[in-house]
Amino acid sequence: MHYDLDDLRLFLHIGAEGSITAGARRMHLSLPSASARVRSLERHAGVALLIRGRRGVRLTPAGTTLTRHAREVLAQTARLDSAVASYTRSPTAPLKLLGGGSAMHRLVPRALVSFLRAHPDVDVEVAESRTPQTVRMLADGEADLGVVVDDEARGSGLDLEALGDDSLVVIGRSGGILAGRPSVAYSEVAEHPLIGLDADSSLRRWIEKHLGPHAPLVRYRTTVAHLTVLVALAEAGVGLAVVPRRALDPGRPVEVCELEDPWARRNHLLAWGVKDGPAPAATAALADHLRQAARSEPAWPARQEETGPHRAG
Repeated sequence: MHYDLDDLRLFLHIGAEGSITAGARRMHLSLPSASARVRSLERHAGVALLIRGRRGVRLTPAGTTLTRHAREVLAQTARLDSAVASYTRSPTAPLKLLGGGSAMHRLVPRALVSFLRAHPDVDVEVAESRTPQTVRMLADGEADLGVVVDDEARGSGLDLEALGDDSLVVIGRSGGILAGRPSVAYSEVAEHPLIGLDADSSLRRWIEKHLGPHAPLVRYRTTVAHLTVLVALAEAGVGLAVVPRRALDPGRPVEVCELEDPWARRNHLLAWGVKDGPAPAATAALADHLRQAARSEPAWPARQEETGPHRAG
């Protein structure tokens, strides 16, 4: 049989109040209208649902069963309404966050986890992007925030703030050819078999750009798409790899050697998109989560020139 949801709500109120009159009042119905609805329920059910007395009403066994299932039906209906309403409400445009491959390795995912949990009504569109492209999109108002590399972003006219060290190091198998070496030039690194990121990756292009036209010829044993795989292969002794220091865990059993080349020293900056008026609260909140994620990065010992040589693992 067909049940009207308002009839079910009325019946629940009557059962809770022990009175048709009180139930009608809670539903803003007249007593005759409420009584007619209850009689219609009983007629369709083919069984009495209420025991009527001088001091009110009480549920029959059938009425108790109807009450239990009515609660479930109304609760499911409320969940259905909420789920559908999330599509019919005018959604807030998602925030757009850009960053290079190094930022996408750990910094951005860590910030997204905490931000999305804290802001369930805000969506974030994330894309990997090289710093020059990120700067252009931020300047054109096509993105809200970006994590960029300092030397390619300074002078862009954007609002920038320091986010953390993103210097590059060379890594290799523990006890291998880097053992005991505090630093090494890239020209020497290039004499050995390397593992690299894919040619289109933002980090690979950044390195090749700074090496310039006189870059040494490099033998890549293989190229991969992700920093995690790159570190694992270097740790296994497949070859040397140039990676951001922040991609490494301090306790990992891998040799870590400073790169002597000036271009290896770089920093991440948080860049703000050009928008009319002050930044929305959601954008400011995402920026704060990026700052927190940067501060929570694993701490490495100070560089060799400050404390002497060190080896990871």
